[in-house]
Amino acid sequence: MADLARDAPGRQAGYPVARRRVRVTGLVQGVGFRPYVYRLASDLGLAGWVLNSAIGVLAEVEGTPSAVEAFVGQLVQNPPPLARIDRVEVTSLEPVGETGFVIRTSAADGPARTLVPPDVAFCPACRAEVSDPRDRRYGYPFTNCTDCGPRYTIIRELPYDRPLTSMASFRMCPACWREYDDPRDRRFHAQPNACPACGPKVWVEDLEGRVLCPPEAGSAVWAAEVRRLLREGAVVAVKGIGGLHLACDACSEEAVARLRARKRRPAKPLAVMAPDLEAAARHVEVGPEAARLLASPAAPVVILPRRDPPAGGRRAAEGLGPGSATLGVMLAYTPLHLALFEEGLDLLVMTSANRSGLPIVRDAETARRDLRGIADFLVLHDRDIVNRCEDSVLRLVEAPSGLKTEPPLLIPVRRSRGYAPSPLDVGPSLPGAGDKAAAVILAAGAEMKNTFCLLRGSEAFPSPHIGEMDSVEALEAYRETLARYFVLLGVRPDVVAYDPHPRYLVSREASHLAGEGPGHTAALVPVWHHHAHLVSCLADAGLPGDEEVIGLICDGTGLGPDGTIWGAEVLLATAHSFRRLGHLAPVPLPGGDLAARRPARCAAAHLYRWLGPDGPPRLARLRPAVRREIEAVAALLGAPDAAGAPLASSSGRLFDAVAALVGLVEENTYEGQAAVELGELLEPGVDLFAEELPERYRFRLAETAEADDGSRTFDPSPFFRAALEDVEAGCSAASVSLRFHQAFAAALVETATRAAHETGVRHVVLSGGTFQNVVLVRSIRRALARRGLEVFLHRRVPPNDGGLSLGQAVAAAWMTRGGVRDASRALGGDSRVLGRSRQDRGPGR
Repeated sequence: MADLARDAPGRQAGYPVARRRVRVTGLVQGVGFRPYVYRLASDLGLAGWVLNSAIGVLAEVEGTPSAVEAFVGQLVQNPPPLARIDRVEVTSLEPVGETGFVIRTSAADGPARTLVPPDVAFCPACRAEVSDPRDRRYGYPFTNCTDCGPRYTIIRELPYDRPLTSMASFRMCPACWREYDDPRDRRFHAQPNACPACGPKVWVEDLEGRVLCPPEAGSAVWAAEVRRLLREGAVVAVKGIGGLHLACDACSEEAVARLRARKRRPAKPLAVMAPDLEAAARHVEVGPEAARLLASPAAPVVILPRRDPPAGGRRAAEGLGPGSATLGVMLAYTPLHLALFEEGLDLLVMTSANRSGLPIVRDAETARRDLRGIADFLVLHDRDIVNRCEDSVLRLVEAPSGLKTEPPLLIPVRRSRGYAPSPLDVGPSLPGAGDKAAAVILAAGAEMKNTFCLLRGSEAFPSPHIGEMDSVEALEAYRETLARYFVLLGVRPDVVAYDPHPRYLVSREASHLAGEGPGHTAALVPVWHHHAHLVSCLADAGLPGDEEVIGLICDGTGLGPDGTIWGAEVLLATAHSFRRLGHLAPVPLPGGDLAARRPARCAAAHLYRWLGPDGPPRLARLRPAVRREIEAVAALLGAPDAAGAPLASSSGRLFDAVAALVGLVEENTYEGQAAVELGELLEPGVDLFAEELPERYRFRLAETAEADDGSRTFDPSPFFRAALEDVEAGCSAASVSLRFHQAFAAALVETATRAAHETGVRHVVLSGGTFQNVVLVRSIRRALARRGLEVFLHRRVPPNDGGLSLGQAVAAAWMTRGGVRDASRALGGDSRVLGRSRQDRGPGR
């Protein structure tokens, strides 16, 4: 584009003149920062120029000294709403007698250091345009401006200019070009700018390739046809910003059941979309914080309490989350999504379009192939999705009545669209406060709920959600996303951190990545799973990495240094080392991976371990549907050499055991299902410490170290004896669930309190997927606070494995601060721990 100039008024001959170069770094490209600089300089009568560079925005201004100083001072005071200024560097220059202010063409002046903006929900101004029949963009599904629209999902490389995005093939019409070229217009340099005359188009087809609405039909036609299909109960795949969604009428039990059957997703809750806050509030409780999050530029899915609709209103289908008192809801975040709604159709299922376990579908060819037999129709468009990006998910609990002084509890569940690829400042947790010259670290992430993370200086860049790393397609998506991050950030890793479980596909990929590239070999640094969880929360909370904290780390599975499966841990740790203080007494996991899917196996194992051979038969009498499985487990555990039953101290499998005992779940059809359903039996606002727990349910806490590593165990034998008696006596599943949560929380709090007393450490971090349980988190936080301990929770990345990569990256930064040999000493062994070994005794999950 030709340089765009404007004469600078107000400069008169004979007045003193000053010139400054101003370099701004942060989230300053694709957010309207250059027009902001242009307007500010013009209003102050300054000459000079501004451009996008590989490291941010660069400007030079010339004029009276007072105007130049005013420019520098005002630059950071009122930036565009989507901008984030991290640093401003100002250099004095000799005046050159320049006149006029110019927006120059972007310059590729070195390795990329600028930030790529995330995708942003469409703004109120664009919403008003698409809703106005008099506007030329009325109903246009790709309406956007500098303040909103796609960013990360359309960009191929930096700088963020239209030719380097998937909008390159769409030539702007004269009207759009005038907007794009006018610094006073809110669409100035909005790279996805388009209109019905020149931009992407939508069409509708069935799975046989028959076109119902061709691209030239226009928005009014295709939108009306899709709404008709949805009202009739069809499952429609809709191509959006970061991938395709599967949509159906969320108030139709039949449509929801049809979608579940086709996707083979019998129980996992389905996310829904509403057109606006008013519609959402008819189906869920929307408090002030919920309203803020739903309407924010990130527009995440927010998990909120369900509510009954007004009299005569449509009710959200029970099948959206069988037995659940909550719904995950988001607002329409593009004009395309908004066009799917009308009166009488105010809530739609909007779940990722993919076959179970595979990455989200993003293109027409894959949709036609992979969604056959799932979707009835496809809503497609011709703007390529360069980078996949699934919806972000947050769990929110606003203060219950009577506790208005308690702040809302916000638990990240998935950090993706709207947040990635924006970086997190983790400088306070790094050695040297995040030295810019420090090594670039790639953290490979976890096997489940995978994200990777790149650490560059004090900035951590977690990837969008990638998912389960158990397929070739997932590995290809991982490699593609990582390659894009390398390009956008302009880095290659010096260190690759990974989970040392030898059977994890992502860990084997780490070995490949470390040796990739001519003349470039990165150091491999293993970071144990539960230490990574702890460090993730430490860094998320901004705590110093060399400060000792107590970590309560509870999840499904993760390999420990002793070769057993950990999952209910009390650790004393810094970012560079850890020591196990306490843990759940280990129990054999019959069948390894199979035990994670079949809760009855876990129940039989716990009853055999704590009650002896008489335990499983009593369970079999209660649960005849799984009697044979229980008997097989008992026979396996009774054999002299119980092969295929690795030891595990997993809280996830403990929750599975209790859920099976009370008859909730026969098979986990998604990760954590039994734990979720067990938690759903609790009253949402209950405090687990509000009443004294009867002694017969309390876990037994060892007074002295019992384990080989010097840690204390807490075993649930008293609870299982009491709970089995209660179930045999006809007690409700809800009452047993309450006693279990009370007993488990009490064991963790007591062990942490003892650890604090013995060590003098007063800070406690909670991490691991178990701490997505709201009742557990709130109750433990209150109980520890009453004991004088300060509790830190995740606030920017999830406590589940989706946040693990952040912890791996920060831990590796400390382990390698004096060279890679530091990492080896911190782990007590070789820093390269890939391959088969005695540690390969546990399940892959």
